Amino acid sequence: MHNPFREAEFVLGAARVGQLPPDAGTEIAFAGRSNAGKSSALNALCGRRALARVSRTPGRTQEINVFRLQPDGRQRLIDLPGYGYARVPPAQRAHWDRLIGEYLRERRSLVGLVLIMDIRRPMTDLDRALLDWLAARPRRLHVVLTKADKVSRNEAGRQLLLARRGLEALGLEATLQTFSALKRDGVEDLQGLLLEWLDSTPGQD
Repeated sequence: MHNPFREAEFVLGAARVGQLPPDAGTEIAFAGRSNAGKSSALNALCGRRALARVSRTPGRTQEINVFRLQPDGRQRLIDLPGYGYARVPPAQRAHWDRLIGEYLRERRSLVGLVLIMDIRRPMTDLDRALLDWLAARPRRLHVVLTKADKVSRNEAGRQLLLARRGLEALGLEATLQTFSALKRDGVEDLQGLLLEWLDSTPGQD
């Protein structure tokens, strides 16, 4: 089976939604609290060590980073700025909030959102705040509980159930999975789901 994720290429970093590529084709966005393992998940998904920059300083991703999966750029992965890092200046946090919110509300080529959460600290208030942005224009939602290698199998199952209940309490439909970039557990499951999304019709409500 052809794996377009291995062909992912960085296109640009956008400080404003207006700087993104034309709003056509299909996009899948990745969002998550700073230090939840978003960059590591993207790298594991694409089988690349440094496609998305993994930083020891959370909050380093300050722009919307665009990766194309085809030479014509019709299919893209979008890496949204990590949110909630306390040491970022308030003005920068406010900018990120506006940037992410505007992107999720207005981008018509966005076919789904992958929300990355640390399995040890899922469904924080910051995660719920991001999910509130989806209410304006519902999208497909897939929740990935990363760093599953850090907890026991029983604990992973318990956190998965708690996250599912938390989403149901918000009235959100979502698929969920556990994931370990270190052990590559869950990578193929994530690839399979996202391939289905990429083949879907953009702009569906």
